[in-house]
Order: sequence, then structure tokens, then C-alpha cells
Amino acid sequence: MRLILLGAPGSGKGTVATALHQQYGVVHISTGDIFRANIKANTPLGLEAKSFIEKGELVPDSVTISMLEDRLADPDCAESFMLDGFPRTIAQAEELDRFLDKNSKKIDAVISLCVSDAIIVKRISERRICVACGAGFSLTFRPSLVEGVCDECGGEIIQREDDKPETVLNRLKTYYEKTQPLVDYYEKRGLVLPVDNEGGLGPAMEDIRAGLSERGIL
Repeated sequence: MRLILLGAPGSGKGTVATALHQQYGVVHISTGDIFRANIKANTPLGLEAKSFIEKGELVPDSVTISMLEDRLADPDCAESFMLDGFPRTIAQAEELDRFLDKNSKKIDAVISLCVSDAIIVKRISERRICVACGAGFSLTFRPSLVEGVCDECGGEIIQREDDKPETVLNRLKTYYEKTQPLVDYYEKRGLVLPVDNEGGLGPAMEDIRAGLSERGIL
């Protein structure tokens, strides 16, 4: 099965992707992971992306798409993959369509995770991260044993600037302006599977299983 995961920041894409991988063996392709892997390996594309990032500029679509195409050409993606973090714009979606058409492949479903803005702001603003080892915590779902101290390494736990409520609201505004139109793009092709992800992973995964089964994908 070939899937795309769509959802605003904090909608739970990473958690759902992990569950899909564990239950169905779908290869999880995160653009963030691809960037980090290419930069760490000093590939030509990684070095090119790094040059933009170091200048505080957005990495051009051409570089991102080339990285993605390289990853999709790997043997483990021949029959199954899910894209998380790509496409983000209509232009990227059209490039993805061209690549898949060229390789006689198609997207089977677009899972659109639906979560209210109020819940997203609450979820993200409760996130905390260790500055030393990067371990993640949540004030509600995974609090540290000692406030402000990492359970893993004893490092300091902080709230990232990106996770503060006012910043989250700006991120949501950007999402609705640039990425939300993708739902309409894929809806016209009958690919969108809307999933309520406010009630936890269990109910969301059951809705995904039912929706994919109805479409003959599972």
C-alpha cells in the first residue's frame, strides 16, 4: 500500500505512522529523516540542502524532491510506503504525481488526521525536550519523574520556542494556507480518508483499518 499522511503540526502523524509500520509493515518515509540522513552522509544533495539551511533559507523543492525520489527508488519501497511531511504544497504534489506516473505507481489513500486547533495547541505546548540527549516528554502523557530533569540522562528539560502557544498558532496558520489545499487536491480524486485523531491512537487506527479495508487496500 502507498499512503500519504496529512495533518497539522501536533495532529499525531508520527505516532500514527509508527503504528502503521508496526501493524502492516508500511515503510515510513519522513522528509525530516531524509534530510538528516543525506546531510549526515555528506551526499551531494545533503551538502546542497545544508548550504541553504545554514543561510536560513528554505531548501528548494527541486532538492527535496530529488532526495525523495532517491529514497522511493530503494528496494524496500517497491510495494509499500507512506509519506510523512511530503507533499506540503500543490506544486510538490504535482511533482510527486509525475514521478509516480513515470514509475507506474500510484497513491492508494491519503490519510487526513483531524484534530481541533485547541487540542493541537494544548498538545504541543505541553511538549518538553531534553537539551542534552533529545528525549521527549509531555506534561500530561509523559511527565518526567523529577520536574525539569530528564529521566534518561539527567539533563535539563525545556520547552522549545516552536512549542510555545503563540508560535504554534503561527505554525497552524501557515499549515492552513499552504498544506490544507492538498486535502482538496486529493479529495477530487477520491483518495482522502478523514480520521478523527482526538480520541487517541486506538480509535484512530480502527478507523484507518476500516477505511483501508473498505477501499480494498488491506
